[in-house]
Amino acid sequence: MMKEDKSHIVVNNILYSCVDQKQRGNEQFVHEHALGYVISGETHLITNDGVKIFKAGSVGLVRRNQLLKSIKVPPPGGEFKSLNIFLNQDFLRRYSTEHKIDPVCKYTGEYMRILSPDPFLKGYFDSLIPYFDHPDQLKSVLGELKTNEAIELLLRHDKSLKGFLFDFSEPYKINLEAYMNQNYMYNVPAAQFARLTGRSLASFKRDFEKIFNASPGQWLQQKRLSEAYYQISEKGRKPSDVYLDVGFENLSHFSYTFKKAFGVAPSML
Repeated sequence: MMKEDKSHIVVNNILYSCVDQKQRGNEQFVHEHALGYVISGETHLITNDGVKIFKAGSVGLVRRNQLLKSIKVPPPGGEFKSLNIFLNQDFLRRYSTEHKIDPVCKYTGEYMRILSPDPFLKGYFDSLIPYFDHPDQLKSVLGELKTNEAIELLLRHDKSLKGFLFDFSEPYKINLEAYMNQNYMYNVPAAQFARLTGRSLASFKRDFEKIFNASPGQWLQQKRLSEAYYQISEKGRKPSDVYLDVGFENLSHFSYTFKKAFGVAPSML
C-alpha cells in the first residue's frame, strides 16, 4: 500500500518525510514502535519529561503506547528529511515465534532512545532512500524483508533492545485523575486515553465522570481553555503560539471557543 503527498510518502510500514518549513506532526499517540533516521535537519520530540532532539545522522527508537508532540526542523536554507519504519506488534510476534525468542519481562527503560553510531544501521537506511525516488519498486514482500532486516540489525546493535521490542504487555490500570491532569494537552481521542490508563472506553468514561463530574470532552475543553487563558493573560504569549500547545487543532476554532467561554477574543486579552 502506498500513500503520497507533497511532503510524505508512506509505503507499507515505511514513511519518508521531506519538508522545507518547520512543521508539527499531527499524530500525538504512538501506536507502534518506530525506528527512525534523520537524514537532514532535526526532529524534536516533546513529552512531559522534556524535549529530546534527534539531529541529522542520528538513529532513534520510540516506543509504542505513549503520547508525544513532534516538530520537524529543516536546516537553514534546506529541507528536513527522515525515514521511519513502524514495527507493528503482529510482525514482532511472528518474528519472536519464528526465532524462538523467550518471553521478556515488562519493559521499564527509556521510551525514546538515541542509538550509538552504527555503520550497519546507517547503511541500512541509505539502502532505503533510492526506493523513495521510485516508491512503486518497494513491493510488500521487499518491505517485509527490510523490516525483518531492521529487527536483526537492532538486536545485533544492542541485545538489550530485545526487552524494548518484544514486551507485548498493554498498559495497566493507573490513577486516572493524575494522568489526565498531566496529559490533557495531547489532542487524542478518548479511546487512546482509555487505553493508556488501562481501561475500556466504557470504563474510562464511567470513571472519568465519577472523578471530574463532567464528560471527557467537556472537561478537556475547559481545562485547555483555562490553561490558554493563563498562558495569554499571565505569561503574555500570543494565541497563535498557545493553541497547539494546549491541545486545539486550529486557530479559528480555538478563538471561537475561547470567546464563547470567556466573552472576549484571545487576541484582546
